[in-house]
Amino acid sequence: MFSLTVRRHFMIAHSLPRESFGPAQGLHGATFVAEVTFRRVELNDDAIVLDIGAAGTILDAVLAGLNYKNLDEHPDFVGQLTTTEALARFIAEAVAAKVRGSDDGGALAGVDVVLREHPDAWAGFSLDFGR
Repeated sequence: MFSLTVRRHFMIAHSLPRESFGPAQGLHGATFVAEVTFRRVELNDDAIVLDIGAAGTILDAVLAGLNYKNLDEHPDFVGQLTTTEALARFIAEAVAAKVRGSDDGGALAGVDVVLREHPDAWAGFSLDFGR
């Protein structure tokens, strides 16, 4: 399996209104580093998984809808907890929706998202594209 990873950072505000989240129950900010890995079984005719520039553009487009937003007010997260894990899944699904419609995206096997909210703490989500 071949892979290509691109990384960007984004900033959000949110709250996690459950007792288990302690001080994070209140509104607070977070700066995430998002790493998205595109996977493919065989390289394309250009001997790549996906063009690096195209991969970055896809991630930029997905993160533009989150960056500097209060996720407590974001329409995509009504009634949901915006944990790091939940955000990783959201990003994976949004990236998948964009690449599946592209010329080269049809041959991808899946995407993996790692969201780093601290150098010592991160979460991820893997999405396999069923054929």
